[in-house]
Amino acid sequence: MLALMDEAVVAGTFTRSATRSAPVRDCQRKLAQSEDGPAAFLVNSGNSNAFTGRLGKEAVAGICAAAASALGIAEERIFTSSTGVIGEPLPWQRIAEAVPALRDALDAGGIEPAARAIMTTDTFPKGASAEVALPGGTVRIAGIAKGSGMIAPDMATMLVYVFTDAKVGREELQEIVSTACDRTFNRITVDSDTSTSDTLLVAATGASGVDASGEPAFAQALQGVFHDLALQVVRDGEGATKLVEVRVTGAVSEADAHRVAMAIANSPLVKTAIAGEDANWGRIVMAVGKSGAEADRDRLAIRFGDIVVARDGFRAPDYSEEAASAYMRRQELEIGVDLGLGDATAAVWTCDLTHGYIDINADYRS
Repeated sequence: MLALMDEAVVAGTFTRSATRSAPVRDCQRKLAQSEDGPAAFLVNSGNSNAFTGRLGKEAVAGICAAAASALGIAEERIFTSSTGVIGEPLPWQRIAEAVPALRDALDAGGIEPAARAIMTTDTFPKGASAEVALPGGTVRIAGIAKGSGMIAPDMATMLVYVFTDAKVGREELQEIVSTACDRTFNRITVDSDTSTSDTLLVAATGASGVDASGEPAFAQALQGVFHDLALQVVRDGEGATKLVEVRVTGAVSEADAHRVAMAIANSPLVKTAIAGEDANWGRIVMAVGKSGAEADRDRLAIRFGDIVVARDGFRAPDYSEEAASAYMRRQELEIGVDLGLGDATAAVWTCDLTHGYIDINADYRS
């Protein structure tokens, strides 16, 4: 439970899945209709309350009623999130019964235990923070996240909660959050699967008294916290051993650059080659070709870090397989592709695909 007992402005983004969960639908409705004021976020792990029909809606309503009563907050300001197994009815009564104890355990310094409590297959709690100096003073931003598998735009199986003491209006906050999310959480992928439960909620309390309206530095700092959390999710990808940035340049449009980058980042053949530390650059060529983006084989250039692998449709004359293989042994890699067609660029982040991913997901329910 995360409670904001004074005035709070809340914004958010969610999965675009057609089978999104009951908590996601409820949060979307409330953000569109409710006024600002005290608010609370209530999160459970182990059961996603997705594909549960009428029972899912009843579970959300029951949890919200219990939290509203315990905290003295309007039900329309209680936002729930669930993560875990899909299709199993949520035993919401157990959560409702625990609400008074959660309220009594609320602690101003309890953000790290909260990060641990929402973990599922995560191997470590994820948190990030920032301070930014504005003309009116300093504001603070802090956030937590969970996510390890079923990670792909839009967002991932991610639950993210970010808080700031800045003063900012709801419409502006929503615009900042949507833009920052598109540049961070929507640029990561572990396994190309989009979750039913993705939730990102941001609350601005205004407690600092510092107005962040129209301040680019605030938007940049918030995006920085998002980026930090997003990379932590990729680093913790199920079974992952490597963090990979895929950077595409020279595209005719940003959409094409993003399409190529995601085709590379989501390719099982590319990801398994990375896991095996194999500089198999032919798989990069394959992924570019299948992406559907405009590409010209004879203008294509590929690099691993600073190592030029291919240019103008041929393997580079000075390419060294030994140097490329040595580079692939690093824990953080960059794959660069230049399409040679325009000025648009895009970057996405992914991880390798190992036997560990299979082990985790084959045994997920057992």
